[in-house]
Amino acid sequence: MNSEEKKYASLILLHMVIGMVIFYIPALSKSFAALVFIIGLFLVVKNQNKNQEVLLVSGYIVGSEILFRMSGGIIIYEYAKYCITFFMILGMYYNGFSKNAVPYWVFLILLIPGLLVATETLNLTTDLRKTISFNISGPICLGICSIYAYNKPLSINKLNQILLFTSLPIVSITVYLILYTPDLKEALVLGTGSNYFTSGGFGPNQVATIMGLGMFIFFSRLMLESKTKVLFIINILVTFFVVYRGLLTFSRGGMVTGFIMIVILLYYLYRSTQHRGKAKLNYIFGVMVLLFFAIWSYTSTQTDGLIEKRYANQDASGRVKESQLTGREEIFANEINSFINNPIFGIGVAKGVEDRLNLTQEVALSHSEISRMMAEHGMFGIVALLVLLFTPIVLFLDNRQHIFLWCFIVFWLLTINHAAMRISAAAFIYSLSLFKVYINEKNPLHR
Repeated sequence: MNSEEKKYASLILLHMVIGMVIFYIPALSKSFAALVFIIGLFLVVKNQNKNQEVLLVSGYIVGSEILFRMSGGIIIYEYAKYCITFFMILGMYYNGFSKNAVPYWVFLILLIPGLLVATETLNLTTDLRKTISFNISGPICLGICSIYAYNKPLSINKLNQILLFTSLPIVSITVYLILYTPDLKEALVLGTGSNYFTSGGFGPNQVATIMGLGMFIFFSRLMLESKTKVLFIINILVTFFVVYRGLLTFSRGGMVTGFIMIVILLYYLYRSTQHRGKAKLNYIFGVMVLLFFAIWSYTSTQTDGLIEKRYANQDASGRVKESQLTGREEIFANEINSFINNPIFGIGVAKGVEDRLNLTQEVALSHSEISRMMAEHGMFGIVALLVLLFTPIVLFLDNRQHIFLWCFIVFWLLTINHAAMRISAAAFIYSLSLFKVYINEKNPLHR
């Protein structure tokens, strides 16, 4: 192996070991979480962010967030969002930000009325800091990340490096999941619902979201960063296990999102590549079809066909389930009704959970950031969402070399519709769509 192959293989092996160590010695998870922050801070301050270290560190934290949560490695639940927000502000200190990032300052200002309403509407027994932080830290993190990223120049090589840093902890998560559920037969007796046993004992929706992102990143590395056969083989193997364990969570949203991102990337690459490049793309596409068919077939065999029933919205007996969204449509309807009754200022941040608790005696968290913003922020929330949706689309008109832009927008849009902004990935990946990406080499799609 050459030096590049050895370095890449070493990184993959290191993160496999990290996953094993954290599984067998969970107490080290907190130390690892703290170490990531300390080392990241040291690198950013030492280099004064000359090499976009804040993005590398933030990407790594995004990939590590689920690992920290499932292994009990965080003291504060929103640790990742706080860290990323801090690093982005630090990056602004060293590199500044565009004066044209006004849309995202407006976005942050639009969040204020909902916060003020919450201080009046939430129950007196509610812990305001924790409750509001849980619901608003994601949007704030997204706003700060976007202000830092807005139209800032970034090479495609650096962007691929950021994605690599994001994906490496997902290798650790994959190993952790394998060790957590060595015997699938025992874990799958619950049927075709989202499975905590195959998700490391943590929320399947969040685990599947990060695994779907990992599937996309390693697929993109197969397409764009596998310069040698050794790198190609390593990426195929990693992709296989990431997709396999992602499917075993039995949570569909994250994996379907990752698949749609792959389709968009393939379409963009195919349209942007010359005739010779298209022949190579056809070859790689054929390999990927075989790979995904093999993964699906193997997963189906290991689950006795339950995975097929899950994606067909059937129970273990093959009967079609009444709800295609596992009851989330009821929460959505409740939030729309809240918006209709309070269309201007909304009901206040986090008030929706309280209302549903009083109504059903159950804690039902929102899975859709769109309906949550409408209910809790009213018209201000709708305007804020429109800002987020249309700003990167407008930037794309002068950012045609950003081959990942639509993939990132779709990831954000689909993720906030099935997992709200529970994890930092939605905020960070969205902000990556705002960079002014340029390509150093004459033929970046040389494969």
